[in-house]
Amino acid sequence: MSEESAFDRDLTLSPTAGQAGDDERRFGARLPGGWSVGGGINGGFLLALLGSAVRATVPERPDPVVVAATYVGACTEGPAEVVTRVVRRGTLTTVAAELAQEGALRITALATFGDLTGLTDEVGTTGAPPALPPVEECLASASAPEEFRRLAPLVERFEMRFDPASAGWIAGRPSGRGELQAWFRLADREPDPLSLLMTLDAMPPVTFDLGRPGWAPTVQLTAHVRAVPAPGWLRMRQATRNVAGGFFEEDCEIWDSAGRLVAQARQLARVPRG
Repeated sequence: MSEESAFDRDLTLSPTAGQAGDDERRFGARLPGGWSVGGGINGGFLLALLGSAVRATVPERPDPVVVAATYVGACTEGPAEVVTRVVRRGTLTTVAAELAQEGALRITALATFGDLTGLTDEVGTTGAPPALPPVEECLASASAPEEFRRLAPLVERFEMRFDPASAGWIAGRPSGRGELQAWFRLADREPDPLSLLMTLDAMPPVTFDLGRPGWAPTVQLTAHVRAVPAPGWLRMRQATRNVAGGFFEEDCEIWDSAGRLVAQARQLARVPRG
């Protein structure tokens, strides 16, 4: 039996008392501080935690297809409770999920799950994966400024290699294009649909490339998982086109080692405070 990965251990859930039948479940969790960024736990990790609870609620539909989450408040290290409720069962099953800490709602989400292994082989896309230099020619997150690594200890949980063309922010020379590209992988685990939920929010905020570093709290994030990813490094591209009114949108794409677009996300976040 293979050893459980650190990521899966961190997603551990424990069913709690007060179950209301098959259509509603309650789980206890402990949010680990190692997934922190800025003032709270990373939104992508929390999305994967909710996904894990949904999977446990409807195991016959194991894969996230769409997850739309609103972040009501920041989560911090410590105990938490997740409640799920089946809205509709079918080939695509929809489940409402909420995460609370200290009795206060932190995230509310609506998730649609299915079985991605049953998808057709048809692919029609005008998209193309990011053109990245070889992994060994890209910049490891360890080369980022100490302030960034202190702000985001979650970067120690995975390997990320930044495209030098979009990594000027590391040396204090952001390009101003509002785009980041990188290679990504978990060190002790191959990617799967659940881990893609975390990966979609793993990169630094794209505002780093606009010369506006700092924690960018997510307001809303919608993730689309398009396929089961092939083993190996993932390629990521993240961009924004509009920073206004104290908010910015961030579009993320993930391409697998087979050259397929396997996940997409759009989120609205607050602009980091200067």
